[in-house]
Amino acid sequence: MKIGIIGTRGIPNHYGGFEQFAEHLATYLVEKGCEVYVYNSSNHPYQEPLFKGVHIIHCNDPESKMGTIGQFVYDLNCILDTRKKNLDIILQLGYTSSSIWSLLFPKKTLIITNMDGLEWKRSKYSFFVRKFLMYAERLGVKYSDYLVSDSEGIKEYIDNKYKKDSKFIAYGSEVVSDVDESILKKFKVEKLKYNMLIARMEPENNVETILDGVVLSESKTPFLVIGAYDNNSFGKKLKQKFEDCKEIIFLGSIYNNSELNALRFFCNLYFHGHSVGGTNPSLLEAMGSSNLIIAHNNIFNKAVLKEDAYYFFNAEDVSFYLKEKNKQDESLRIENNIRKINNEYDINKINGSYFSYFQECLSKN
Repeated sequence: MKIGIIGTRGIPNHYGGFEQFAEHLATYLVEKGCEVYVYNSSNHPYQEPLFKGVHIIHCNDPESKMGTIGQFVYDLNCILDTRKKNLDIILQLGYTSSSIWSLLFPKKTLIITNMDGLEWKRSKYSFFVRKFLMYAERLGVKYSDYLVSDSEGIKEYIDNKYKKDSKFIAYGSEVVSDVDESILKKFKVEKLKYNMLIARMEPENNVETILDGVVLSESKTPFLVIGAYDNNSFGKKLKQKFEDCKEIIFLGSIYNNSELNALRFFCNLYFHGHSVGGTNPSLLEAMGSSNLIIAHNNIFNKAVLKEDAYYFFNAEDVSFYLKEKNKQDESLRIENNIRKINNEYDINKINGSYFSYFQECLSKN
């Protein structure tokens, strides 16, 4: 199979969930004998033509000069290049800024779209932007040959609204065990004596609610915030709002897996505030890192965690958990989440599901 993957900033991952997923899947497909092309932003720090056997196609991305409009131009450039490749399948990750160009996809190539989350629900968007995103969602469904939903909730929504079947394939992850405790020295924290979150600094990720809870709790335990805070106005606002709370430490983005694994593995409480979307990769990573998870109370998080986490709605809930919960008392929840990663969300099993689905889709055409 000759497969192209579009809709990400590129691999290796220097950005987020889709990029991480694309990196794992693309390298897996190469091992299975596929010819794989991943489309990278021209701004991506990795500028080589190959990554672990994956062909990297660098496309002009003017977002740094044009703002959000630049995302649409970047996706257009990627789609135009796919017309030159004679691909069997294009895996489109998301539809936000690419579906308006759907008529330009190569006619003989199967388009399989991962529908991501309900983008139009994100609170950072204005009324008119949300209306556009609903329109883009419709286009994504209409012009895709096959659809993938990464959570049962998204699948139910797509199936019911558009009367078009989507294939449920979750994200994958792995269980972390071999971690280096000495890494903690770099971040000036000690085993089980800090709490943390990892998230993009966006309103719907409830970072502000969590940090309000930290302040309300009057806890003297360090709280690490991992995620770029200086590349958008909301992140800058949060940094300024909580700069007087010495316990809250903004670390910015961290892409070193050894460091991330150690920070997750040895923390006391891990807070997951994501409220829009399907199965979130960072949540699966926390589960596989033996974390005691305090998650925002919504159907997406509950579908994954079920009874094996605690849930919050507001800052008061966050404050309560910071005062009352301790990882050392919660071995059953932690073990259950690790079992889920091994049984339901194993990265190789998920990659295998995509590989089989690609074969199935091609066999029908």
